[in-house]
Amino acid sequence: MFCCFNNAYKILPPVFDAWMRILAAVPESVLWLSPSSEATYANLRREARLRGVAPERLVFAPRVGLGAHLARLRLADLFLDTWPYNAGTTANDALLVGLPLLTCTGETLASRVAGSQLRATGVPELIAGDLAAYERRAIELARAPAELDRLRRWLERERPSSILFDIERYTRRFEEALAAAWADYERTSATATS
Repeated sequence: MFCCFNNAYKILPPVFDAWMRILAAVPESVLWLSPSSEATYANLRREARLRGVAPERLVFAPRVGLGAHLARLRLADLFLDTWPYNAGTTANDALLVGLPLLTCTGETLASRVAGSQLRATGVPELIAGDLAAYERRAIELARAPAELDRLRRWLERERPSSILFDIERYTRRFEEALAAAWADYERTSATATS
C-alpha cells in the first residue's frame, strides 16, 4: 500500500500522472491519501479514471489525532512524496515511525525538504533526481518487499542516533549557534562604538 498524507494542494498533475502509472504497474496496490474536501475526492477519482486507474484505488483517510495517525502510518508500505512541494512535517512523521519515504528533489527549497530529512536519516537512495526515476524506484520498491522491510528496519534502528530525531544534540548545537551569534554581536558592537 502506497500513501501520501501531504495536503491535497501539493498534488500537481505531473506527480499525479506518475502516481497513476505506478498504480497501473503495481496492480494490487492502493494509494492512501490525506483527508480533504468532497470536491477534492471527486476530482482526484475522476482524474484517476481518466488515466485508466479504478477510482476506488484512491483511499481517503479520515482525520485522526496524532497518535492514531502515527500508528496508521506504520500500516503503509511506502510513502510517495509530492513534487515540487515536498513533505515537511509529514515526512518527519513517516520517518519517525519507520515508514520508507520516496521523494523527488528539485531546485527549490520546497522541493528539497524531504530529501534533506532522508539524508539525515541515512537513506539517500530514496531520493530521485527526476519524476521518471521516482516512478521507476517506486515500482521497484513495490515489487521488492524485502528491500522495503530492510529500509523500515534501518529507519527504526537508526532513528535514535539520527540527527533528525536527536533532540538533545540539536538543542546543544542550537544553543552553541545562539551563543556564537551573541558573541559576534557583542564583538561587532564593541568595534562599532570604539
